[in-house]
Amino acid sequence: MCEQCRPGEEGDAGDPSRPAAPVLPRRRDVAKPPQGLTEGRAGVRVAGVAGSGARTVSARGRTQPWMAMLLLVLAVLLHPATCEYMREFEVSEGVAIGTNIGFIGDNNPGQPPPPPPPYLIVPVTGSPVDSDLRIEDDTGEIKTNVVLDRELRSSYSLMAIPQSGENIRVLIKVKDENDNAPTFPSTVMNIDFPENTPRDVKRTLAPARDKDLGIFNTQRYRIVSGNVNNAFRLSSHRERDSVLYLDLQINGFLDRETTAFYSLLIEAWDGGSPPMKGSMTVNITIQDVNDNQPIFNQSRYFATVPENATIGTSVLQVLATDTDAGDNGKITYSINRRQSDRENMFQIDPKSGIISVNRPLDFETKEVHELLVVARDNGDQPLETTAFVSIRVIDVNDNQPTINLIFLSDDATPKISEDAQPGEFVARISVNDPDSKEEYANVSVTLEGGEGHFNLTTQDSIIYLMVVSRPLDRELKPNYTLVVFATDMGNPPLHASRKFDLQVTDMNDNAPEFDKTIYQANVLEVADPGTSVFQLSAVDRDEGNNSVITYSIRDTPETHSDWFKIDSRTGLITTRTHVDCETEPVPQITVIATDSGSPALSSSATVKVTIRDVNDNEPIFDQSFYNVSVHESEAVATCILKVS
Repeated sequence: MCEQCRPGEEGDAGDPSRPAAPVLPRRRDVAKPPQGLTEGRAGVRVAGVAGSGARTVSARGRTQPWMAMLLLVLAVLLHPATCEYMREFEVSEGVAIGTNIGFIGDNNPGQPPPPPPPYLIVPVTGSPVDSDLRIEDDTGEIKTNVVLDRELRSSYSLMAIPQSGENIRVLIKVKDENDNAPTFPSTVMNIDFPENTPRDVKRTLAPARDKDLGIFNTQRYRIVSGNVNNAFRLSSHRERDSVLYLDLQINGFLDRETTAFYSLLIEAWDGGSPPMKGSMTVNITIQDVNDNQPIFNQSRYFATVPENATIGTSVLQVLATDTDAGDNGKITYSINRRQSDRENMFQIDPKSGIISVNRPLDFETKEVHELLVVARDNGDQPLETTAFVSIRVIDVNDNQPTINLIFLSDDATPKISEDAQPGEFVARISVNDPDSKEEYANVSVTLEGGEGHFNLTTQDSIIYLMVVSRPLDRELKPNYTLVVFATDMGNPPLHASRKFDLQVTDMNDNAPEFDKTIYQANVLEVADPGTSVFQLSAVDRDEGNNSVITYSIRDTPETHSDWFKIDSRTGLITTRTHVDCETEPVPQITVIATDSGSPALSSSATVKVTIRDVNDNEPIFDQSFYNVSVHESEAVATCILKVS
């Protein structure tokens, strides 16, 4: 052995805290590192020993000289291994850095004790022992170097080689802790069930998965809320992959007409103490099936109609409802011609259920008409119901008055402008009765409909004028259905009616409207001219040209509106030129929406554009040249210049 490396002499003698290098039997003189070992400035590396992970033994900063470690390596090379030991340790994941795991040299009960330290530590390839653990070569103590995570790595393997040359295989197992909650793949799941789905039918839901093992894995599911009338229940089963799979089952009878939508909050729990949980919302839409037939609001209807009623005159309206949805709830009306009204004296509107006169009536031929009306839904297998309609024809004198109606609009059609003032004329009504002039003078004319917006005026009971009585608003009601009745004073009295639809024409009395007064947008600072920024839209409740909107930008240089332009038809705002965040980070645009009425009406909205900054400005020193002097005696780390 080299004289400089004997225990107690120069080298280890200067540090009593380090153990003396063991004295090995002299096998050969060591004048230089043996073949297979290379000596460098920082230490000695073992070549070809138990894998590529062998540590470099550094001579710097260690109290034991490098020659002692070299002798340890020589012992490994010169004494072939005659025995192999196995040491296993366990440590819980998540323990603090520096937690003691154990000592390699500790004795396992029932097993021979492994050789004592120091050890040459050789990590198994692929096991990050050096980064995750801290192992003291001279004591064999193993500590954590990082916070361990079993889900990332469940074990560590290494080989500890003592100076005697035996192999000590060390396995450190990371024990699982309940540090992961069950997690569903998504927080919301949407499914559908037809309302006629039988009980116990299952629908597989996405299961919650837990990275932990055993009892710490997902153990149970439960419905927390939203299960109206206990309509659903959960079932689960575990398969070979250890995942607890989840099924949603029908627990009762579904009825869309009672409850059309469920939102179930489902929780998954693991077996920890305390347990951890995850949740998922399952939105269930109950799909409609055609399980409800239409129902009339009356089982029998009664109506009267004068025998001189003109074709198209409304007699009455039947009404049926169906609680189903979509086509299953849409009703079509018809008259059962096989069992009633084979002469087609009446017709029914298939959508509204309005029964009207289809052919001229004659009281003397038939006084009462019995109709069998059918209401049928539009389901794939339609359901229907029937109601009886009894229509009595009223006898009238055949010489009934006639009504002559002349509309006073510019084209003689039934229309009136919505800006018409009370008292303005709508139509001229005259009546004619073939009977005597005495009766003619006694014909009364009445007006029905119009919701009080129109009435009649006359001076001689012969010529009547229909006038506006209340202001009109086309946007609230664009059409009125009016009926003029003329009744004479004969015995029995004779009467006639004239029904017409009056159109309210539009005036430009509504300005365009934005849905907001302030909009937010953003654009990159490097955006090229023509880049789309934001598109906004206004609506005008008027019609025709009065509702055609043109967009423009108000010229406001102080807000840099000239950076942008807008498509006058679509409202799309684009950049006109390059924008600059440093000049104005949030330019504002005032957009004007103008209709095409006469006079035109307009409104405005503000668009605040946030310009997203990019790194387009380089740093600038406060001086282009610095000159400084320093004494040669200045101490190290003395500040001599500060630049900015």
